[in-house]
Amino acid sequence: MNKLIIVDAFLRLKSYCESQQFRGWDPYDGLNSRLFQAMPFSGYRFPRLAWIQLFKRSPINLRQFVGVSKEYNAKGIGLFLHGYCNLYKKEPREEYLNRIKELADIVLELQSKGYSGACWGYNFDWQARAFFQPKGTPTVVATTFVASALMEAYLVTKKLDYLEVAIDTQHFILKDLNRTYDDDGDFSFSYSPLDHTQVYNASLLGSRLLSQIYTYTGITELLEAAKKSVSFACKHQQKNGAWAYGTLPFHQWIDNFHTGYNLECIAAYQCHSGDDCFNEAVDKGLAYYLENFFTNEGIPKYYNNQTYPVDVHTTSQLIITLSRLGKWTENKEQIEKVLSWTIANMQDKRGFFYYQLKKTGNSKIPYMRWAQAWMFYAFSEYFLQERDINLTNM
Repeated sequence: MNKLIIVDAFLRLKSYCESQQFRGWDPYDGLNSRLFQAMPFSGYRFPRLAWIQLFKRSPINLRQFVGVSKEYNAKGIGLFLHGYCNLYKKEPREEYLNRIKELADIVLELQSKGYSGACWGYNFDWQARAFFQPKGTPTVVATTFVASALMEAYLVTKKLDYLEVAIDTQHFILKDLNRTYDDDGDFSFSYSPLDHTQVYNASLLGSRLLSQIYTYTGITELLEAAKKSVSFACKHQQKNGAWAYGTLPFHQWIDNFHTGYNLECIAAYQCHSGDDCFNEAVDKGLAYYLENFFTNEGIPKYYNNQTYPVDVHTTSQLIITLSRLGKWTENKEQIEKVLSWTIANMQDKRGFFYYQLKKTGNSKIPYMRWAQAWMFYAFSEYFLQERDINLTNM
């Protein structure tokens, strides 16, 4: 693939995100609607579910008509922050350093308060089938991506505040999240303090964060908890290497990017702990991932058993997963085929990436967290791996 095309695609994306000051809409932000909040049924589960799905599935962006504003999303800011840290590693430019400090300060301001440790949630009420999350409720997912980015920001800036806040998240993970134990004493972390669901990727993100913090603190309790939660997830891996989303009856789908999360997190635990006892799970999972989620033409599939919808997050996670697993060289052809297809079919002339392509009714809404932040982060991982690319001279 022509590297100039990749660099041009990234620079157009970067220009768009900076022009929006990293604020935007989200697929799940429908409950921020001032119109919906004024309705008498806004406090009930089914209307909330239906309203969110209407906004998530509609090819037309209804938000500007019902009072949903563009806002910061903590997880999205974390992804941008990590991306700029990667860019600084690639080329230590003052522009990147200034952005790192700006984004780190923003995300510190977005912390959820009143919990045992530093933590972050989403900027909207969120009704899932299994539970309801009020705006600002911290989740292990948002917290992990923000804390990981703050650790990277510390490595670049040497500002201890960033590292101290990231380390403090251990108390949220260990004290505020619920646990579901199996007969062996292994367990799954809950998604948030308000639920008891067992979602494998969410629990594994907690495992990853604890193992990352261990490298700075040497606290063995962190590794012990991380290993038990990794073990729980690996026991639920299917014989063919796949994972369902979770344990509930309506969590039995198998999808692309959550599989990528699982692989990345288990590999991170092994890297930080030196414990390689989950190698087989990673190898089986990676083989399943590469064989079932991408077509020969380079189309990234959302689910294992159907092509549509095509979601831009699946492309970004392929790049990140293979970069983090150290599997870049042997899979470079597939990476560039998928990235080339995505740029050609899912990037708007204004620079942003579309959310999803479907058989009918494509969603081309420029979601900031879901699409732009993930692709920005993925491009930065791509540039770290491709050492011959010099962004300054292109």
